[in-house]
Amino acid sequence: MSKYNPENWPIACPMLIFGGLDSNGGPIQDADASEWHAQMKEVADLGFTELDPLDVWVRVGDLSPQRLDEFKQALADTGLTVPGISTSRKSVVDAERGEDYLAYGHRVIDAGVSLGAEVVSFGFFQATTAAQNAAVWFWLAQGHKDSDDPELYKLAVDRTRELAEHAESVGIQITLEMYEDTYLGSSDASVKFVHDVNNSACGLNPDLGNLVRLHRPLESVTEAFEKMLPFTNYWHIKNYTRDFDPATGAYSTHPSPLSGGYVNYRPIIARALELGFEMPFMVEHYGSDSLYNLAQSREYIRSILRAKMA
Repeated sequence: MSKYNPENWPIACPMLIFGGLDSNGGPIQDADASEWHAQMKEVADLGFTELDPLDVWVRVGDLSPQRLDEFKQALADTGLTVPGISTSRKSVVDAERGEDYLAYGHRVIDAGVSLGAEVVSFGFFQATTAAQNAAVWFWLAQGHKDSDDPELYKLAVDRTRELAEHAESVGIQITLEMYEDTYLGSSDASVKFVHDVNNSACGLNPDLGNLVRLHRPLESVTEAFEKMLPFTNYWHIKNYTRDFDPATGAYSTHPSPLSGGYVNYRPIIARALELGFEMPFMVEHYGSDSLYNLAQSREYIRSILRAKMA
């Protein structure tokens, strides 16, 4: 029997939708706790009971003990919990800051324990380029590509294993986010990397939406999830419409709620349940009224859980 039911399954809201600024234009990281509370309340008011701080918003691993206590109090006051914490664009093999990001990863794991998180998400995607920042959607311009140097790959595996060993020692897990042109850029590469890390506290975050949105060929959705779901221990889940015109070679993609995009998540979530998945989701959406669309996606997941767990 699962440790969760359809009504209490943790489905987190990513706080990156608020960006990194407070109401006065200053960094939300350094803002008064009342600013955190106000943004958390918006999330709670739309029915969320969980959030992922995602360090585009607040870097919980860089909060002092006193500030972390203030963060916990804001969570308690708004009735929210933190089942998972995600890091963004802080690759442990970044050429300039890899060692710093490794140390930061350890701090995030410790903060995660303090906040009651089950899992911390890491990835190898790096800072967006000037071309990405100028694009309508950043994923339409070419971003960072991981090196094919076997020594750098080994370093990535070794540093990830170090984080996994830390997480295991404190009773939580780490997960690795699928992302194009990185060591986790396909289902096969993602599964291979987890095998190479070879630690039971390290799993996959099968965020195939990162690939669905690209204007390039896409591997079979069903086959990709069939490979990754047995290793899945956190799930950034999002959807996009996707079209391809073979006459011109043109692609078209656009963010959508989970229920309205290219990927039919109903059978995929059902398959995850069959394979024993019982870890948190984090719903994602870019553009328009993200918060409302996230709430829609949350309820879509709950409807599937109700149908499949009845």
